[in-house]
Amino acid sequence: MAGEGKLDGEVALVTGGAGGVGHGICTQLALEGCHVAVNYVGPPDTADATVKELERIGVEAIALEGDVRRANDVDRMVQQVVDRFGTLTLMVNNAGVQTWRPLLELEEADWDRVIETNLKGCFLCTRAAGRHMRDHGGGSIVNIGSGSNRVAFPNLSSYTASKGGIEMLTKVAAVELGPYGIRVNCIAPGAIEIERTRLELPDYAGTFAKVTPLGRVGTPEDVARAVVMVASRDAAFVTGQTIWVDGGLFCRPPFIGE
Repeated sequence: MAGEGKLDGEVALVTGGAGGVGHGICTQLALEGCHVAVNYVGPPDTADATVKELERIGVEAIALEGDVRRANDVDRMVQQVVDRFGTLTLMVNNAGVQTWRPLLELEEADWDRVIETNLKGCFLCTRAAGRHMRDHGGGSIVNIGSGSNRVAFPNLSSYTASKGGIEMLTKVAAVELGPYGIRVNCIAPGAIEIERTRLELPDYAGTFAKVTPLGRVGTPEDVARAVVMVASRDAAFVTGQTIWVDGGLFCRPPFIGE
């Protein structure tokens, strides 16, 4: 419960926080005592429901509509968090989209949408949060990467490019922002079962459990606990790192005949 956690009194803004992995992150942050701003785009119903769940845990929470591709939206959201909670100490860049299409058939508009949401959005949110944290004693920024940080996924060229870019942005941001007491790390999930991924394969969990060394598919809670770990004081000397939350999946080479 709130009041006994690793992030007591911290204030987080989680982009794309209303559903999927984002919802899991918001919930785990709240369980660790962190007040949470839940970013969303589109209808507010899911974000409002998430806020109510977090409030039942015992923390303050708000829903903030905003497009991470737009600097004005991002700056406004950060200011709204500061106005409501007095500060912003944790930025979680989770918002992301993908387009499943072969490289030679990928439309420019789809490339732009993925790169602008995933990579540009991460930059804009890092910049806005970093400016506040620089002037108010530091903080932590956690970027959500992917297995696409490490290996190439056919039909996901724009997504893979965006996630690879996020890993390098994490490193350069850690170097530049470290002198201000701001740590920047990347959490890179493997196969995580959520509503979207269940639609990708008839037996998503069973398929990936067979090739994951730990023998199961991941959950949003697995990712969320890693976010808490790198955001907490337990990781006070950890920055510029990518933490793999994949059950060993991307350590394993694809042996023929397995």
